[in-house]
Amino acid sequence: QVQLVESGGGLVQPGGSLRLSCAASASIVSRYVMGWHRQAPGKQRELVALIVSSGSRSYADSVKGRFTISRDNAKNTVDLQMNNLKPEDTGVYYCNAQRFRDIATRDDYWGQGTQVTVSS
Repeated sequence: QVQLVESGGGLVQPGGSLRLSCAASASIVSRYVMGWHRQAPGKQRELVALIVSSGSRSYADSVKGRFTISRDNAKNTVDLQMNNLKPEDTGVYYCNAQRFRDIATRDDYWGQGTQVTVSS
């Protein structure tokens, strides 16, 4: 069983920056699709950024140009650098790792989440 542990959340003013980190208990970050999701109060969880095994990255339109996802294969970590934060970025941020073993079997792991609050 893989464990994911997020850190780095907190309270920040609009326009500020935060860096989230996700530490995996096994060497998976280069082999799995690693993603950061967030859930705002009263809203569904949404995917904000992901990085695949090839290193290709994708972002939700709402965070493009402001957030950057990166990974360190040696440290088994995936980070999310968040710049120019807005109040609408507030929510609980979750790290996710998933891969398909075959057409019917998927490994899917989640961290416990870290709170990000953007407020003046």
